[in-house]
Amino acid sequence: MRWALVKVCLAVTAMVVVAFAVPLGLVVQEMASDRAFSNAERQAATIGPTLSITTDPVQLRKAVESTQMGAARRMAVHVPAIGDSAPVSIGEGRAGERAVAETRRMGRATTAKVSGGGSALLQPTALGSGDIAVVEIFVPESEVSNGVATAWLVLAGVGLALIVGSVAVADRLGARLVRPAERLADAAHQLGEGRLGARVPEAGPKELRSAALAFNAMADQVVELLANERELAADLSHRLRTPLTVLRLNTASLGDGPAAEQTRAAVEQLEREVDTIIRTAREQRPANGLVGAGAGAGCDASEVIRDRMDFWSALAEDEGREVRLAGVDRTVRIPVARPELAAALDAMLGNVFRHTPEGTPFAVDVHDAGDAVIVLVSDAGPGISDPDAALRRGNDGDRDGSTGLGLDIVRRVAESTGGDVRLGRSVLGGTEVRVWIGLDGRSAGGPGAGRTGRGRRGNRRNRGRATP
Repeated sequence: MRWALVKVCLAVTAMVVVAFAVPLGLVVQEMASDRAFSNAERQAATIGPTLSITTDPVQLRKAVESTQMGAARRMAVHVPAIGDSAPVSIGEGRAGERAVAETRRMGRATTAKVSGGGSALLQPTALGSGDIAVVEIFVPESEVSNGVATAWLVLAGVGLALIVGSVAVADRLGARLVRPAERLADAAHQLGEGRLGARVPEAGPKELRSAALAFNAMADQVVELLANERELAADLSHRLRTPLTVLRLNTASLGDGPAAEQTRAAVEQLEREVDTIIRTAREQRPANGLVGAGAGAGCDASEVIRDRMDFWSALAEDEGREVRLAGVDRTVRIPVARPELAAALDAMLGNVFRHTPEGTPFAVDVHDAGDAVIVLVSDAGPGISDPDAALRRGNDGDRDGSTGLGLDIVRRVAESTGGDVRLGRSVLGGTEVRVWIGLDGRSAGGPGAGRTGRGRRGNRRNRGRATP
């Protein structure tokens, strides 16, 4: 906007300067020419009294040489033939006989171009005999253009000064307009990045002050809405504690055995998850703060996968499902907190048990790609007919027991590291869920960034996808 204003002002000022300076320069040039020829006419008139008295060549020569123009050899007198006398020309004539004869015939002053530069003023003068003599005054080009070059330089200097001044003023005005707009854009970027305290000073033109006021009101409303949502999440999670307490007490009556131990472990894990949700909501952290980044907040993906597979393997054995586990025999560090990775795995494995028939085999594979870790959960079930629809948040496919948030948990874990989630056809013939977890944080510049970046852009357009 700033440079646009400068360009507009530059164009307008340049047109104004041209519109006024060029005609003014032409007027100055015309005035210089008129001044030179007017002076020549006055010089020609000085010889008129002599011509009215005598046409003697000797007397005329003396009269011509006594004038300023005659002394400068710029005056000539052309006397026609009178009676038996021949025509006489006194001085150095430059106009030519044809121009002299034409002036004598017309009876008024004319000008003629002179070869070699300059002009000649031809002034007719009546003689006592009634004939017409022609007085010629040579006007050099230097007199015709005297002062014109200086006038053009002055006009050019004034025009340039006007242009520079207008550009400077436009730049200052543009800066006054652009700075508030830049502050507004910067605050919008900060708010988009999750810095909810970003506000805009209400300064600048009236329109930008109104925009800043509206932005600040919007930001306050966003903060208030998020605070209300956090309180609602905390309150709803807190209400779960009572039924969880009942469940925990009831598990004490289950006695001993693998099923009882697994039930008690599940209840304890559920209590921990509820406590985490309440703490997070009360601390008013952004949603992506739940997923840790960096070595301090990361975990060993292989260990977490082995632990969760121990939990799900008992149910798989009861349903007659064959389980294959690969790539978890060595440590694979990822920048994801252990509870978040466990929740993502439970969501994917829960989908397998919920949406495939009993006896359907499945597999979990872990691949270390150098710049990322790929977790594949595949099954031999019927597959998903519409993967895009399955990745939309809240799309449960009208199935009982499904909230449509399973893959949304997985997606947020992957995107917090710069990765993505994709659905496809597995080698077992059913569904394959591929989770790409970046190892370079949120940067898009490492190896494989092209694939990860495309996945993130696509997921942002369909924010919050989930399995049915």
